[in-house]
Amino acid sequence: MRGEMGHPLEIFRYCPVCGSEHFLVNNFKSKKCQDCGFTYYANPCSATAAFIVNDRDEMLVVRRGKEPAKGTLDLPGGFVDMGETVEEGMRREIKEETGLEVKDIQYLFSSPNIYMYSGMGVHTLDMDFLVPVEGSSIPVTAADDAAEALWIPISQVNPADFGLTSIRNAVIRFLSDRDST
Repeated sequence: MRGEMGHPLEIFRYCPVCGSEHFLVNNFKSKKCQDCGFTYYANPCSATAAFIVNDRDEMLVVRRGKEPAKGTLDLPGGFVDMGETVEEGMRREIKEETGLEVKDIQYLFSSPNIYMYSGMGVHTLDMDFLVPVEGSSIPVTAADDAAEALWIPISQVNPADFGLTSIRNAVIRFLSDRDST
């Protein structure tokens, strides 16, 4: 992925400590200031996505209200804030996007990703969770950056309807793992 977009820090020209222009690529994930010696590492941001499944074998999805991939399907989730655990971030994002307050979340898998934001590729580590909920007709309200929230029978979920490649790949993996059990 690095080669597709260049160095993850190429847009940062000056050392954030001393302001020197001698802020050069150190290795594939860092830049080092030749004047003050400061090294900055481009570590991935934590991001989450939820496979919320009810007892009618339906999955809760949201329709993206903003770019990138506005209007396509997505899973509830987003970036983990500073000071939050991944689990707290996952619960907060679910609440913000769907109105649901969930307790039980189960880690499924993770994958590296590059999320395009304001024309910049942000390296993320996406963590996907299974979120089982009780009740067959749980009301949801789309909010935050979700334009719509809807329940879809899992048998009718089409990965091609998900606009973000990372989410589409996660849906494919989720459905494949589910079919193999």
